[in-house]
Amino acid sequence: MGPQQLPLRDIHLPDTIGWWPPAIGWWILAVLIPLFCWFVFWLYKRITRKTAVKTAKKLLKNIKQDNDLDTLIALSELLRRVAISQSPRTETAGLTGTAWLAHLDKTVKGTPFTQGHGKVFADVHYQKQVATNIDIPAVIQLCETWLKAQK
Repeated sequence: MGPQQLPLRDIHLPDTIGWWPPAIGWWILAVLIPLFCWFVFWLYKRITRKTAVKTAKKLLKNIKQDNDLDTLIALSELLRRVAISQSPRTETAGLTGTAWLAHLDKTVKGTPFTQGHGKVFADVHYQKQVATNIDIPAVIQLCETWLKAQK
């Protein structure tokens, strides 16, 4: 039998590869990319929170050296800066008076700001001089306790 007489067919090319369904590698990338983005965002938030509290602790060490009205004002500003960095600005920045003290009490045991030594932070910015009955070391200790309670 000759080559012309054999029942052979011509070369058949395979079908073109479609775009759907994607290969397993694309599925893995579709899952890993959003997870990676979320992880980077979470890590950034965690690092900046920890940095704010660490910086505040260092500033508190510097503030401890003074015992006057400037010390209380600096402590008040420090607490507000940390509170704004820990919670949304819209919830924290506008608080004054007893609302501010109640916000500070949320993270510590008891009510040391609304009923204890921390009451001084409600109106310390409006005083010309320190009242004689304020126990500044106790206020500083309260601030240290509050900073340790921050997450």
